[in-house]
Amino acid sequence: MIDFLQALIAFIFALGLLITFHEFGHYWVARRCGVKILRFSLGFGRPIYTRRFGPDASEFVIAALPLGGYVKMLDEREGAVQPDELQHAFNNKPAHQRIAIVLAGPVFNFIFAICAYWLMYMTGVAGLKPVIGAVEADSLAMQAGLKGGEEIIKVDEYTTPTWSSVIDVFVARVIAGQQARLLVRTERGSERYIDLALGKVSIDSMAGGDLLGELGLTPAYPKVRVMVRDVEGNSAAQKAGLQPGDQLLSADTQPISNASEWVKYVQQQAERSIEVEVQRADRKLSIDVIPAQVVNEAGVTVGRVGTIVYDAIIEPNVLAAIQSYSVGRALLKALDRTLEMSIMTLRILAKMIAGEASIKNLSGPISIAQYAGQSAGLGLAIFLGFLAVVSLSLGVLNLLPIPLLDGGHLMYYLVEIVKGSPVSETAQGIGQQVGLAILIGLMGIAFYNDIIRLIG
Repeated sequence: MIDFLQALIAFIFALGLLITFHEFGHYWVARRCGVKILRFSLGFGRPIYTRRFGPDASEFVIAALPLGGYVKMLDEREGAVQPDELQHAFNNKPAHQRIAIVLAGPVFNFIFAICAYWLMYMTGVAGLKPVIGAVEADSLAMQAGLKGGEEIIKVDEYTTPTWSSVIDVFVARVIAGQQARLLVRTERGSERYIDLALGKVSIDSMAGGDLLGELGLTPAYPKVRVMVRDVEGNSAAQKAGLQPGDQLLSADTQPISNASEWVKYVQQQAERSIEVEVQRADRKLSIDVIPAQVVNEAGVTVGRVGTIVYDAIIEPNVLAAIQSYSVGRALLKALDRTLEMSIMTLRILAKMIAGEASIKNLSGPISIAQYAGQSAGLGLAIFLGFLAVVSLSLGVLNLLPIPLLDGGHLMYYLVEIVKGSPVSETAQGIGQQVGLAILIGLMGIAFYNDIIRLIG
């Protein structure tokens, strides 16, 4: 219940903040262009809070459905306009001003992402040093020549102080279908270069959430106690007798070194009994648990027992690292990251359209709410990174040439500049119907994916 409330609060805060910033972009530029603002709405549907503000007595509204927002401007196409206010109507503004107003929302999303990344890199992102714990036999990592105990110093031109920074570059190379050049430091202190064929990993496999596993890499972890934080009701774990506070010692006599190892082992044992040794208070117990068989987000059948586990460090963490930069370098890093993530988003969309990536990768509000809660629980820096990614996604998606989105309006105005007259109302009406159908279809797919993930 606490996790649900955290996710809900983080989701509402994140969405409200990003929508406000996006719509404020439209509002701010429209006011600079002399357009009268009638309403600034956060959300759609029935208003639950209303207040007037500014020289035009604009109406500020918080509406019941918080999945978007809009800025309503004075416009002859939407109602009668007094003769003395015609110069303040949006439709009477020159095309270049209308383009600027439409572009302002997505541009403000990119500005927000840059600021969020800037703060994140100045604050510092805590993580583990990218030291390799083990390399799986016959994996891409082993074929490249990586070995346990080596530390990844750089990937291509990027310095990688943490595993998170390594994965960031890996993800970009997988999406681009490229290999990466790794600079690694051996246990003896010497350095060497390794070429890793990341282009051989599919986007759909990566979307399963274990890119390092797909490569055959296991990070080196500090020594920890693997503890059960929570047990889901009516789950395999609850039926077997596992309880919050239990320490997981071994599974089928094999020691459990960390939480990820436990999850991976469970996933491989669907509908097979696992003998789990646990430490409960001052006694050891042997518990048999049979993981249920489920289908994960990548469409792969795996085992699941319904436990939330975590690593409790029992010795000084010599593998701890922080990725942080000075004010100037953090800004440059933020700009680079914003550009890279924008390109990655477009590439993923292009691959979905081309059939090279599954539409299962689309996420809806339920998944976003879960990610919001998880990132908020991991600290300010991680939450800032989450906000930046969502803001970038909103910016990129709104620029797609789909009627009803900012990109659709932009397309109309560019056509107007080329042909010398506005796009006909008939053509715009047809475009709105097509755009609405596309958006409803995309939202339906995203909601379906969310529900499937919840069931899984």
